[in-house]
Amino acid sequence: MSKQHQFDVLIIGTGSAGLMSALQLSDDLSIALIAKDKILEGSSYYAQGGISAVLDTDDNFDAHIKDTLETAAGLGDESAVRFMVEQAPDAIASLEESGVHFTRKADQYHLTTEGGHSARRVAHVADKTGESIQTNLLSNVKNKKNITLFESHIAIDLLTKNSNCYGAYILNKSTNTVESFITHKTIIATGGASKAYLYTSNPDTSTGDGIAMAYRSGCDIVNMEFTQFHPTCLYHPHAKSFLISEALRGEGGKLILPNGDAFMRKYDDRAELAPRDVVARAIDFEMKTNGFDCVYLDISFKDKSWLQEHFPTIYKKCISFGIDISKDPIPVVPAAHYTCGGIQTNLDAQSNITNLYAIGEAAHTGVHGANRMASNSLLECIVFAKSCAKHINLQTFNEAQPKFDNWDASRVTPSQEKVVVSHLWDEIRRIMWNFVGIVRSNKRLHYAQLKLTQIQSEVNEYYRLYLISNDLIELRNLVKIAQIIVQSAITRTESRGLHYNEDYPEKTDQPTDTIIQKS
Repeated sequence: MSKQHQFDVLIIGTGSAGLMSALQLSDDLSIALIAKDKILEGSSYYAQGGISAVLDTDDNFDAHIKDTLETAAGLGDESAVRFMVEQAPDAIASLEESGVHFTRKADQYHLTTEGGHSARRVAHVADKTGESIQTNLLSNVKNKKNITLFESHIAIDLLTKNSNCYGAYILNKSTNTVESFITHKTIIATGGASKAYLYTSNPDTSTGDGIAMAYRSGCDIVNMEFTQFHPTCLYHPHAKSFLISEALRGEGGKLILPNGDAFMRKYDDRAELAPRDVVARAIDFEMKTNGFDCVYLDISFKDKSWLQEHFPTIYKKCISFGIDISKDPIPVVPAAHYTCGGIQTNLDAQSNITNLYAIGEAAHTGVHGANRMASNSLLECIVFAKSCAKHINLQTFNEAQPKFDNWDASRVTPSQEKVVVSHLWDEIRRIMWNFVGIVRSNKRLHYAQLKLTQIQSEVNEYYRLYLISNDLIELRNLVKIAQIIVQSAITRTESRGLHYNEDYPEKTDQPTDTIIQKS
């Protein structure tokens, strides 16, 4: 008989959103916190640039709101953006209370700027902001007696009845057994889905698990066509998923061709500090037109000591590959980076399924619209984690929890064909990169749709016949996420923000959200 757990709140995901929500929940609540891998393994940990907030007297909320909405290309929700921006200073204060020490200069925040921002408003901890946030939040979580951490546990599906969520089936990877977590409230904080693409800045955990589970449970999934490709990931055969922070461009770094020519002014007056969709398409065009394997980011005009102080992580990583950024330009390429769409939520992080919440990159709050402005992602995580916890803290827990059957593995067998899983995983990611990338077309999108339908059928058959495993769970989620992205992209008959279709190069006059529901 498989194990059953009873908790008040289940949080699936241990990034900055998941950890902050756990800390903000009442000490009177019993909380299960689920990490699919190591607790700190996730996109939040690797976030280099920082977190945006109005912290300078020369800046103001209206400017931050305006910049965010302009970057969102007509699809940003102004009320959600205002809520996030106005809560930003309090989010910074909460992080400082948890032990995060933001970089300061002369007793003031050292604020940087990044693409889309009209002012310096990015607070940071050198170039390892995410790492600092994660380690400090986790340290606080471990001191809370009402929080139980479950490492190496991956969620399979939500437990729902009558459009109510009561927890999830979760695979204990160390025992390879499925356990039931029965709860009053469930928070999805599983991050994005950029691992659907062959080249990504994200860690291996970013397989869209929470979004796929929510879809299967009947949640509205919104604007998944908007995958943000970060313009500058390190191009090196051994530099897996290493991001070159936008903050380098904020400090004057120039994008150049192999011959040394700068090219961004041809595409946008803001040059290197144009929004990410503009910069990524510009790089993609230069690479494809000229047959370049990469372009270069040059910040060698800065002193070595300054670079070592402000970008120690990037400096050390590049040195390990024989690139001295104080002398040499950095080879870079775009890579899938951020999922702007996700599970539709309100300002309290509620989904359309009762008792189910979503926060962080897995959620669609409306703050990013068709394109996310740099350093608003960590901000969104913290702000909506706090609003989610606040809403749950005001609830009563009187509802009787229904009975759920234990996971039944009696009719399946161990797989002797695990190579099929790895093959399909690779095929999905190549299809998405080649046919659903930075620049799209109807023909490529429909081809991808056809191929993914075939793969989905194979995955369903494999899932029916064989014992569950981590790889199979991720594959099942990945193919569903890929299908949702393609369906969303086909539905949008215009080009807007991160979605560019050669067959519909113009924006429509009346932008609308793309909503995908389980049929």
